Amino acid sequence: MKIYEIVFSATGRTQKVVDVISSVFTGEKEKIDLSKYDTENKTYNLSKDDFCIVAVPVYGGRVPSPAAKNLHNINGNGAKALLVAVYGNRAIDDCLLELKNILIEQGFKCSAAISAVAEHSMMPQFAHNRPDDNDKEELKKFATQIKEKLENNTLPETIEVPGKEPYVKASNMPLKIKVNNNCIKCGKCARRCPVGAIPLDKPNTTDSKKCITCMRCIEECPQKARSLPTAVMSAVSVAMKNKFEGRKENILYM
Repeated sequence: MKIYEIVFSATGRTQKVVDVISSVFTGEKEKIDLSKYDTENKTYNLSKDDFCIVAVPVYGGRVPSPAAKNLHNINGNGAKALLVAVYGNRAIDDCLLELKNILIEQGFKCSAAISAVAEHSMMPQFAHNRPDDNDKEELKKFATQIKEKLENNTLPETIEVPGKEPYVKASNMPLKIKVNNNCIKCGKCARRCPVGAIPLDKPNTTDSKKCITCMRCIEECPQKARSLPTAVMSAVSVAMKNKFEGRKENILYM
């Protein structure tokens, strides 16, 4: 059995959750990065003996559009999948259901799912420093339960997950990333952008029509030249605060 980590993680938060879950499983492992802009040019063919951890962050209640696009280039061929939706302490909305439907279409058996909380990428004051130690312990318990069923060949071929169709309307937050004079045009942001929104020959600009505000360019810029408008983010934070209150929990669906 080969274990695949199929992950979209623009800022590393979703990958942190996957690292905890994956640590419980032993054996040969391979990573497929759904955030690579050139992933769409590759095709992967898995087998029914493989086990896959398929993880995405929740973007506006949905699967991130580049992740959804790149998943259509992976043929499951009966491989069992653990679905993971990582959210910033608001809600998962229709993300797990959309992910499940995509994977079924690609020939996967959706055998288990987890919704997990991680620090919000745009407003890190929400779910700050999560997954914390309690989260990690709980995620390992979930993974252990799944591993036992996998080894005993008792994992279901399909599961029920929350969500409804039609899915919540996908929309990008109306935020324009600013670039200041610290930019040295090194091109790191352009090479790492999951949607090709930053031209390599002009990396001090951003195509707002393509940008999905994934925050990768902001977090990875070595010069801290990129940022979101402070005033707008403050207003959004205040307006959304009640939706992020309390400690949201991780949930296992199996």
